[in-house]
Amino acid sequence: MTPVPNPGSAAPLRWLFVDLNSYFASVEQQLRPELRGRPVIVVPVMSDHTCAIAASYQAKKFGVKTGTNVGDAKRMCPGLAVVEASHGRYVDFHHKIIDEIERHYPVQVIGSIDEMGCLLDRKRAPEEVAVALARRIKRGLLDHVGEVITCSVGIATNRYLAKVASDLTKPDGLEVVRVEDLPGRLAHLKLTDLPGIGRNMEPRLHEAKIHTFLDLWQATPRELHRVWGGVGGDRFWHQLHGGDLDDVPVQNRSIGHSHVLSPEFRQPPEAAIVSKRLLLKAASRLRRMGYRATQLSLSVRAESTLRGEAHQRFLPVSDSFALTKTLNVLWPEAMDQIGWSRVKKIGVTLHGLEANSAPQQMDLFPELGSPIIADVERRDKLSKIMDDLNQEYGRDSIALGFAPDSVKSFSGTKIAFTRIPERQEFKE
Repeated sequence: MTPVPNPGSAAPLRWLFVDLNSYFASVEQQLRPELRGRPVIVVPVMSDHTCAIAASYQAKKFGVKTGTNVGDAKRMCPGLAVVEASHGRYVDFHHKIIDEIERHYPVQVIGSIDEMGCLLDRKRAPEEVAVALARRIKRGLLDHVGEVITCSVGIATNRYLAKVASDLTKPDGLEVVRVEDLPGRLAHLKLTDLPGIGRNMEPRLHEAKIHTFLDLWQATPRELHRVWGGVGGDRFWHQLHGGDLDDVPVQNRSIGHSHVLSPEFRQPPEAAIVSKRLLLKAASRLRRMGYRATQLSLSVRAESTLRGEAHQRFLPVSDSFALTKTLNVLWPEAMDQIGWSRVKKIGVTLHGLEANSAPQQMDLFPELGSPIIADVERRDKLSKIMDDLNQEYGRDSIALGFAPDSVKSFSGTKIAFTRIPERQEFKE
């Protein structure tokens, strides 16, 4: 950790944070000029019963935002355009944006599909230099990525405060937050305006008699430690007061995919196909990343409130044959819990990951062949061949456990804002 600057001291500006404005909706408006200037929402499936995953600023003026029910959004906003998400295109634009930013300065951290951070060197630390760099980046996005692709930029002494600064003016803002101007510079913010304070954390702060930004600023590290229930509170206090934290390397502990099913896939037989499709995608990622899994979890959510879950541990495997066999055992266990009713959402997750370089153990599935390492290697090779064929000829060119034509209209690839899919995933 870097030390917290002394109150009133002029701490150097170290981070420039880029936050794309209404990213998914802006990409759709860039690709489809007829949508520009119009209220637009992006949805996972074309249904009035789902929720918006993005809203253009024209839609936000009517109170429509991420999470708004589509039917409600249509009533709130006359003339609303509803667009089904094109996740592959959002990833393509993400890479174009990174390339453009790096024409001006290297990207140090990719926070999400629409957030990037640049760690400024001494030459760029002076405020006028950092602001000029931000303006060049903003101009470059308009000139080389798209005329409706705008961003808000925040500049501050650490990445957290730079993120806060980027949220101060939207869309198309540029703000600098200096430690020496705190707390007054941010005193107008609500607690939930701050990253890391959501609907669950706010009541805990209120219980500690912290109701405003000034209350939060004046709280001690020990008080925030109690509110957070651990060192997360200490880290939050440190960042809020201008200190920087050393980044902790992220270790992959699970690989998984979930999907809200379109109505035509919600009957149990069709939903079972989707579960296999999600597993094969996760298994392909597992192999591409060089891991084996030791646990598989399946979750299903019915159109009602019923939920079903099943889980199994096993010796390390990465091949699709063994993993599919495990899923076939878990599926009826999870479906029994929801009475084999229509399925709205499915999640498949591989846990307990270990590197392929770890020593291989005896075969878990002798019925698939002799329980020797050579047979495990054979199934791994067959799985890799399937991966290569799908990358070469397109998703579901070859499948395991279902007819490819039965899921041609289904794509399990989507973007979680904290993880950007690699391009290969759109063919897995």
